[in-house]
Amino acid sequence: MDRHKKIAPSILAADFSCLSEEIRAVEAAGADLIHVDVMDGRFVPNLSLGPRIVEAIRRMTRLPLYLHLMIERPDSFIEPFVQAGADSIIVHVEATPHLHRTLQQIKQTGVRTGVALNPATPLSAVEEILDEIDLLLVMSVNPGFSGQRFIPTVIKKIRTARRRLDAKARPPLLEVDGGLRIENVKPLSAAGVDLFVSGSAIFRSGDYKKAIAAMREAIETGERV
Repeated sequence: MDRHKKIAPSILAADFSCLSEEIRAVEAAGADLIHVDVMDGRFVPNLSLGPRIVEAIRRMTRLPLYLHLMIERPDSFIEPFVQAGADSIIVHVEATPHLHRTLQQIKQTGVRTGVALNPATPLSAVEEILDEIDLLLVMSVNPGFSGQRFIPTVIKKIRTARRRLDAKARPPLLEVDGGLRIENVKPLSAAGVDLFVSGSAIFRSGDYKKAIAAMREAIETGERV
């Protein structure tokens, strides 16, 4: 798998009144992929978007679309989101009672398979399925809202996750999402993160190209630590 470290703007922080312009702007600014948060108002206390919006987003960009499903019992939504244009489906270990079956369902569609962990969920919760996934997402805030403060203790969890993933014959990518700023991107990169999800730090920066360039510089600096 591609180990090049990537930046994924989260459109949860974008201006939805001009979403097409926002997505095209971050693409032009150097984003590697688009992170799409799907929320059901039950697993997290917020609502976001469904397959029809994802289908519209797919027409707006050629970048890969990584869908983060913050929804209960995601099985019934996998196929609709894949048909809408998702390149990766990420489900929460806390949200599905039969995680292995859910992951097999995603794999059968041909898209990348991911699992997300809330900050308080231990890595042991995914120990048995690490060989089944392409991506492990470690949340660095509690999911549901954009603009939250980064939980610094997550860095230790990420270091441990990196060691466990690297022990696999085909190591999954390691992604982090929540409260990313320039000051914490460097240590996260040094800890072994592959994919960096950032919403407010990009979409509320006033200069997307400058924000992404600064983040990429911090990532590269962290790699050399």
